[in-house]
Amino acid sequence: MNPSYFFFFMAIVIGTLLISYWAAKRGMSTHRFYTASGNLTGFQNGLAMAGDYVSAASFLGITGAIALQGYDGLLYAVGFLVSYVLLLFVAEPIRNLGQFTIGDVVHLRFPSHCIRIVVAGTSIVICILYMVPQLVAAGMLIHLLLGLNYLWAVLVTGVLMTVYVIFGGMVSTSWIQITKTVLLMAGTFLLMLMVLARFGWNIHDLLRAAARQSPLGARFFSLGICSNNHCSNFPCICH
Repeated sequence: MNPSYFFFFMAIVIGTLLISYWAAKRGMSTHRFYTASGNLTGFQNGLAMAGDYVSAASFLGITGAIALQGYDGLLYAVGFLVSYVLLLFVAEPIRNLGQFTIGDVVHLRFPSHCIRIVVAGTSIVICILYMVPQLVAAGMLIHLLLGLNYLWAVLVTGVLMTVYVIFGGMVSTSWIQITKTVLLMAGTFLLMLMVLARFGWNIHDLLRAAARQSPLGARFFSLGICSNNHCSNFPCICH
């Protein structure tokens, strides 16, 4: 186990627990648990949403998709980023109705327990489909960095997420996401500068080197790479 990796991992875990403790000490009501009492500014909410977007599955998965599929992989990042635009059409009506979740809004319009059960079941299925890749990516990352058994890595990640959500609510969740956004963006920006410096700050040389190192070669920046024979060599999504 690399001591540096272990130190940074423990720093993140301790920081997460401290934020959860701070959020829990501020008192908890239903309004505060779900909405942080509306005390977050627009900029803070934006950072928290960005933290949701640059999750383990997207931050690591999209990087891998671009490495394997070139320009087609980049389209995935743009594709599900657009889905966040739908929040603009959902958030305001929920706030105006004084409700907390989609289930509450639907039940208010159509007061039926069956409707609430259907919405709750749908939400659970969507959350499972979203959380599985997150836990897989996080568990694999911890396994590679710390040498921890993969199953234990997934369990540790899942328990940590459950703890800060249950005890800290939206206050804890939002501030953890904000912290994550700042750390990831700062690290990515630093990595970008290091890579550019290696290529003499010439982005064209960097892009040409990326194409040379890719199995796709010159087609790395082409759209619809699955129309050629490369599909048989490594996984990609056919158009």
